[in-house]
Amino acid sequence: MDAPLSPARMGPRDVLRVGGAGLRTRPMRAFLSALGIAIGIAAMVAVVGISSSSRAELDRQLAALGTNLLTVAPGNTLFGEDATLPVESVAMIGRIGPVRQVAATGKVADSKVYRTDRIPAAQTGGISTQAAHLDLPETVGATLADGVWLNGATQRYPAVVLGSAAAERLGIGGAGPDIQVYVGGRWFSVVGILAPVPLAPELDSAALVGWPAARSYLDFDGHPTTVYTRSEDSAVEAVRAVLAATANPQAPNEVKVSRPSDALAARQATDQAFTGLLLGLGAVALLVGGVGVANTMVISVLERRAEIGLRRSLGATRGQIRLQFLAESLLLSALGGAGGAVLGTAVTATYAITQTWPTVVPAWALGGGVAATLVIGAFAGLYPAIRASRLAPTEALAAP
Repeated sequence: MDAPLSPARMGPRDVLRVGGAGLRTRPMRAFLSALGIAIGIAAMVAVVGISSSSRAELDRQLAALGTNLLTVAPGNTLFGEDATLPVESVAMIGRIGPVRQVAATGKVADSKVYRTDRIPAAQTGGISTQAAHLDLPETVGATLADGVWLNGATQRYPAVVLGSAAAERLGIGGAGPDIQVYVGGRWFSVVGILAPVPLAPELDSAALVGWPAARSYLDFDGHPTTVYTRSEDSAVEAVRAVLAATANPQAPNEVKVSRPSDALAARQATDQAFTGLLLGLGAVALLVGGVGVANTMVISVLERRAEIGLRRSLGATRGQIRLQFLAESLLLSALGGAGGAVLGTAVTATYAITQTWPTVVPAWALGGGVAATLVIGAFAGLYPAIRASRLAPTEALAAP
């Protein structure tokens, strides 16, 4: 007695060949369906990549500038009035053991800055005049875009260094002894222009003069309004805990202590929240692409009923028919996912290069994107595959 015939088994190569046959016969439809998946994946990869590149640039800036910079400023009194720091606060802070650098600026009241003495008094341009210590650039990580910083001689005379925004508002593009600005009713020579200072952005819109010159020419009272300190990295929090009491022992509650890098960290947190929003949009685009794949597969089943019936009449099992259409859906999604990963990486690299950022595309974003397409492809192809396997051979062959 002959043994019953059993259907031939399909190996992985056979599954890929049969699944790819449907894509090759309808290349334009397959391309458009894969494009929908690719757009969703590209959006997700690009969002994650650009955000990661931005954070890498921010981390690079923090590493270069240091996160051990603390600032001390006067707060408010119990009656809500503006407090002041003692004149001796800078010297007292400098005696804290782990503090390595300390410098201060002091706002000079009623000293406005103008390009000429012909400008109306109300048009100040938002530029403040501040007295500055000589070691301020080293403490806050500031650099000169043009000219020189104040020195032991120029700090005693009417010389000024402009912040980057202040110079732009005044229409001054360079420093020199023949370039002057009108500060507090007196002409000051512009000896330098600062580059933007990321950790002390308040200096960008300031005109900085020497501490002795501010006392001599601008009636400066000598009270610092911002004290910048650099501490040992391991002792930053310990120093932060004693700064208020050291700066003003009689009223430590009237002192504000902050770390400028916290503002950058807050910006990073904001970027992460915005990234979450954009990832949600990318997920919606990915879902739309998955619907497109499902639609393509359903139409493919309807158009290929005769092929399904022929295969079933030649001995193909329902499981093999399901496997064929499921493999076709997975291949379609995989092509879209791979294309989207490449496109998203290219977009990230292009944008990062234009911003002079390092290009960073996390491996989990690429792997997760492709994995997401395979999951969507499996779900999108599941119903069409089941529907195709349920077609009776005679019904399928009789279909037009």
